[in-house]
Amino acid sequence: MTVLREQLLVGRTVALRGSVTAAVREAIGALGAAVDGDQPRILVYDAAGEFEGGGRDGLRAATDGAWDAILEVAIPWAAPEPGGVTQVVLIAPRPDTGPFATAAAAALENLARTLSVEWARYAVTATVIVPGGAAADEHVAELVCFLASSAGDYLSGCRFGLG
Repeated sequence: MTVLREQLLVGRTVALRGSVTAAVREAIGALGAAVDGDQPRILVYDAAGEFEGGGRDGLRAATDGAWDAILEVAIPWAAPEPGGVTQVVLIAPRPDTGPFATAAAAALENLARTLSVEWARYAVTATVIVPGGAAADEHVAELVCFLASSAGDYLSGCRFGLG
């Protein structure tokens, strides 16, 4: 069950990168967004798969994966024109997924905050979701959908922690 209105994401195109969960995919689609279509307006990157097992290698893979996804999807807007990416939503690995999970979350938070300042002139927002060990995938999905909606246009540089 969602508190978001039906068809909230109609007319929005979302690029999903990383290990985005089925719950996020289904929620975005159920609310009417086009997934991985032409000229995505929103990038959602989930670092959990790249972090897999943690450690320094996982930390590096998660942060490099985020930047690679941003370069692939968001950088084409570099010469601002209608139809470019306007929102970047990063999802950090859960704290119980291995050593350096907290560092990975902090790195992604720093990336979101930096992008929010550097890319404000292009009207691009960036946020990070940090799910706790007890946060259900459905709650993460609902927050992703909220941030992908027009309401997310007003939030940038924010860290959203879910219990």
